Amino acid sequence: MEIKELVLENFGKFSNKNIRFSDGMNLIYGENGAGKTTVHTFLKGMLFGMERGRGRAAANDTFSRYEPWENPNYYAGVIRFTCGRRNFRLERHFDKYAKSALLFCEDDGEQLSLEHGDLDVLLDGMTEADFENTVAVGQMRAATTAALSARLKDYAANYYATGNGEMNLSAALELLGERKKETEKAIREHGRQKQEKREKIELEISYVWRDLHRLEKDLQQAEDAWNDKMESCGKRREELRKAAEEEAGKGVFSNWRVHPAVLLAMLLAVILSFILFKRPWNFLITIVIALAEGMHLWNRMKDGRKKKAEDEEKTQEQKKMEADTEKLRWQVERLREEYREKKVQYENLSEELDEMDEVSDDIKELEKHRRAYEIAAERMNQLSKEMQGRFGQRLNCRVSEILCEVTEGVYEKVWVDDAMRVQLLVEGRIITMDQVSKGTLEQIYFALRMAAAEILHEEEFPVVFDDAFVCYDDRRLSAVLRWLERNRKQVLIFTCQSREEEALKRNGISYHKICL
Repeated sequence: MEIKELVLENFGKFSNKNIRFSDGMNLIYGENGAGKTTVHTFLKGMLFGMERGRGRAAANDTFSRYEPWENPNYYAGVIRFTCGRRNFRLERHFDKYAKSALLFCEDDGEQLSLEHGDLDVLLDGMTEADFENTVAVGQMRAATTAALSARLKDYAANYYATGNGEMNLSAALELLGERKKETEKAIREHGRQKQEKREKIELEISYVWRDLHRLEKDLQQAEDAWNDKMESCGKRREELRKAAEEEAGKGVFSNWRVHPAVLLAMLLAVILSFILFKRPWNFLITIVIALAEGMHLWNRMKDGRKKKAEDEEKTQEQKKMEADTEKLRWQVERLREEYREKKVQYENLSEELDEMDEVSDDIKELEKHRRAYEIAAERMNQLSKEMQGRFGQRLNCRVSEILCEVTEGVYEKVWVDDAMRVQLLVEGRIITMDQVSKGTLEQIYFALRMAAAEILHEEEFPVVFDDAFVCYDDRRLSAVLRWLERNRKQVLIFTCQSREEEALKRNGISYHKICL
């Protein structure tokens, strides 16, 4: 990739500012405040976009710092670049009201889509973090970040596992972690629902158990009452039967209130008293006897009515006792049926509660998935470490070659670990980064950045330095510039000093100078 032109239509302090670059060395000179960092930021914003922060962060973010000084609602620019021997033009509008981007090929007019990843393809998958950790070196920012370490780990594992570095190990592990969390969440949710169901069943069992005891007690009382009533009804029925037998034993006149023989005797007594006694006493005696007999008949009639009433009352009492007995029998049957139903319900609930103690097939399946995710993540991490070991040798060799060249053989060997910590071999002695000067440390990071850029991306990108050589001495600066001339197609050096230009002239390196 080679950058041909930047057009800062309205960005920061610049308005309608055109900057053309050439291949090879490009020296962008400007005094403090001339806008070198603005141009560097514009270049990065055009390639990767620029989003406004939210809340309080928006006050000091990159978007706000480089808003146009004039007409801030028109926040736009253009970059022209070549890639794969084709010329492209990318236009962006950064302002929040008219945000847009247009990418097309200048050779044939074909319009490409940023939404569908066409720009990512042209940039060979380079992200803003890759850019800042490899080919873009800012003021006092030679050191790389943890993002580069993660990116190299991904590339190492993916390259040796699949033959290319396009896959994302971190994303894969993150996805496995998310799936594992989802599975664990599902297991917890299943456990929560199971516990809620258990508590509900236990509560229902307690209610059913209480109802069973109540029904058992009610049933016992009802059966006792029914038995007592049946016994009383039997006794009464036996009494009535005996009374009926006694009445039947009295003969056919048992139902008469006065026996016919008594009536005949009474009539005979009246007649005899009238005949036997002399007049006029016979009339008196006959009347007295008749009155006495009438009184006797009256009493017999009254006793008869009373007995009939008593008999009817006993009959009604018997019927009521039988009705009460039937009612008690129905109540006992109802309570027995209800008791049986409650007992079956209790047994079913108890069986359901026992089944809940067993691990369900769903939980077994979820546990199987969770374990599978764990094993997959463990295996990927294990393979990642193995692949990183192989990849580390490749990275260390290339970093060592570059550092050996730019330090003119002072440092022969470099080892970079997973956390981007560096150890160096000097005259047969191993030293750490803490034991070297600031300038040497920046040269180590320079070598690491260049090696990482070569390994991570097949497409070669322009290397950008924004006042990045402050800690370099003249000898090391010359060595770095010579290395860049031999190994990079395009280099952009932003500086406010003349020493870079003098070093280029001193080493006979041709360059294109741009003054801001």
